[in-house]
Order: sequence, then C-alpha cells, then structure tokens
Amino acid sequence: MANIKVIVNGAKGKMGMETVKAVQKEKDLTLVGQTDAGDNLAKAIKDSGTEVVIDFTTPQSAMGNIRTILNSGTHGVIGTTGITENDLHEIRELCEKNKVNCLVAPNFAIGAVLMMRFAQEAIKHLPSAEIIEFHHETKVDKPSGTAMRTAKLLGDNVPIHSVRLPGLVAHQEVIFGGLGQTLTIRHDSISRESFMPGVILAVRKVKGLKGLIHGLETIL
Repeated sequence: MANIKVIVNGAKGKMGMETVKAVQKEKDLTLVGQTDAGDNLAKAIKDSGTEVVIDFTTPQSAMGNIRTILNSGTHGVIGTTGITENDLHEIRELCEKNKVNCLVAPNFAIGAVLMMRFAQEAIKHLPSAEIIEFHHETKVDKPSGTAMRTAKLLGDNVPIHSVRLPGLVAHQEVIFGGLGQTLTIRHDSISRESFMPGVILAVRKVKGLKGLIHGLETIL
C-alpha cells in the first residue's frame, strides 16, 4: 500500500492531538504537518506535498479551512461539526472544480454510525422518537452534528435535546415510544480514541472516492 502524506489541522485541540497520535501509529500514513489557528494552512499544504488534510477545528473556521484544502488540490477528511446544507453544496462544487474528494462525517465512531443505522430500522415500526445527545461542557455547537444527522435520517420532525456537562465525552440515545413499550438505542464514546478507526479508514479511502461524501456510513 502506497504511503499517504497527511496534515492534521486543529492539531492542538483535543481531537487533533488524538488524531496526530493515531496517524503516527499507522505504517502506511506519514504525518507531514500539524497546523492550528494562526498557521498558514495553504503554505503548509504546498510545502509538504500532502495528499490528505484532516480537519478538526471549529464550526466558525471550518468552511474557510475546507476552501483552502480543496483549492490547494488536496483531499479533505472533515470531522469539524456545524456544516450546513449550504456548506455541503459549496463543498460539492469545490470538489468538482478542483477534481478532489472530501469526506465530511458528523461522527467517526463506527458504533455511532451503527446506532443511526439501527434507528432507521426501528422508526419504520415505532414512528414516535426523540433524540437526546450528551457532550462535554466545552463543545461549541448545539445540537451536535451527529444528532442533526440522525434526525435527518429519521425524519425532520424528530425533536433533539442537548446536554452539556463536565465528565461527558460524546453520547447519544434515540428513544422510541409505542403502545405499552419503549426502545432506546444508545451509543457512548468513552474516550476520543473511539473516533480514530473511522478517521484512519477515511484517510485511506478518500483518494479513491468521488467528490463529496457525507457520512462515514458510505464507506463502511
């Protein structure tokens, strides 16, 4: 397998630091840059000859970073949440224009993807559902990207409740109610390591994809 050159953008954040460690462990990946707020991402991409940039930054900076990544002719793996439908439309156009690929995933935990898949099956039989998502107190966006993605997959009228407390990492449950019964499908990320297998999988596959890919489930 050919070696893939990777930059982690947002490398000083909690997810970024975990991603740096994960990339460094893989023999077929080479970490050629660690960038963060204030760094010149475009220059880092050009100087390193990187093929894939992983972005774990903030909702406020995400689209600016994505434009830089894709306009530099580099593939993107985007874990930053807060990406809107309008943003996805722009990303799709940037991919076509620059002939590159970009995978945007609200959640890279494989268990979270399975939770969404099982919930899609459950709602066919129990159409009354609500989502509760729990995250650490420093998470900027509310509701989470995972919750919004789940709601979109289940139907636009599914209510979302957000909890932000110290001690949490990332957790979500989808509760279904029926006649005399309830069903709860829950996923818990106990540590940020839970996201790394999905991130590494995305880095390995993004070069072989086509244009914008939304959701990790598309490559599992």
